[in-house]
Amino acid sequence: MKKLELLSPAGDFERLITAIHFGCNAVYFSGKQFGLRSFAGNFDNDELVKAINYCHSHNVKAYITVNILAHNEDFNGLIEYLKFLDNNKADGVIVSDLGIASLVKKHTNLELHISTQANVTNKYSAKEWVKLGAKRLVLARELSIKEIKEIKDYIGNDIEIECFVHGAMCISYSGRCLLSNYFTNRDSNKGACAQPCRWNYSLHIKGDEDSNNYYPIEEDEKGTYILNSKDLCMINHLKELIDAGVTSFKIEGRMKSNYYVATITNAYRRAIDFIINEKTPAFNYIDELKKTSNRAFTTGFYLESDTKTNKETSKLSQTYQYIAIVLEDNENDYILVEHRNKFTIGDTLEVLSNDENFNKTFVVNEILDLDKITRLTEVKKVKQRVYIKCPYKLHTNDILRRKINNEN
Repeated sequence: MKKLELLSPAGDFERLITAIHFGCNAVYFSGKQFGLRSFAGNFDNDELVKAINYCHSHNVKAYITVNILAHNEDFNGLIEYLKFLDNNKADGVIVSDLGIASLVKKHTNLELHISTQANVTNKYSAKEWVKLGAKRLVLARELSIKEIKEIKDYIGNDIEIECFVHGAMCISYSGRCLLSNYFTNRDSNKGACAQPCRWNYSLHIKGDEDSNNYYPIEEDEKGTYILNSKDLCMINHLKELIDAGVTSFKIEGRMKSNYYVATITNAYRRAIDFIINEKTPAFNYIDELKKTSNRAFTTGFYLESDTKTNKETSKLSQTYQYIAIVLEDNENDYILVEHRNKFTIGDTLEVLSNDENFNKTFVVNEILDLDKITRLTEVKKVKQRVYIKCPYKLHTNDILRRKINNEN
């Protein structure tokens, strides 16, 4: 079996650290320019250097998104930026535009990855990208597993195939959408999408100017969110993707929370390791993934039998709440944590970790202030730091969470 890569998103440095802590092999992120998801925190040039170095110090690859659909003015300063990434040892750039791809090959030694926004849906376009120097193809999300295998067989073993396995789906063709531009003047193809596909739509029939002829649009009995897709989830079908030639499994979510990145990365890391080691998983993948924000799950276009039903509401759901992050390895019975949501004495907390403490629980029976003098009954101040008595040896960047229906 070829070496498999789990590729996680990083909207800022905190989420990059989290993704690496929970077991990704590579991280993708963006500078302040030239990348989609402009409302993620993203990285200025100094932060890019710091992030790339941090990745390499943890034996993790760093891929930089340069995947806008570029207009003429977007090329100003682009060559210098690409050279900057090359000089600072980025492991690859993710590109959707043919013109940008040509500059990557002409002016740098950067590894060229072709973005899903390039809409590679057939073996012939895949082959042309390979001729232009692409090392990796991030195939369009509108392909079946059967089609992916046909593409892989056609382009050969030297070219890597990367596919999205989890996260938000776009109602438009691999993200090429103009709804946001039209409704809000925010360019979705330059990273500023307002996600109008999540809105509730109705039909207005013009006629009698004195009446409001509004009618609900119902795809089925579930409601009117006809453009609002469920989230992609392929955690139970990774082996089929591997058999089709996929070696990089990509998680969507550069605008998602730190807790989301931790939960999803951790689950897919364990799922991939179970496959590699030919072991049966010790927990239910879907129940675990529901512990963070989601729109329910679909396998998208990968499995031809899937209904690809849209979600009946724009609201996100999750079964657990992010309570605190561990700030340092504990050497005794107390852990130093930083508040994310209110918790109190008597709460049952669950551990999200990358080791054997994963999913273990304990009851909070002692909370101390930073001086370890004053006993507290609750923690509710933003990013308040306290010590909690804990029976487990936890590590920096482990997370504590609580089942939502157990809240006081």
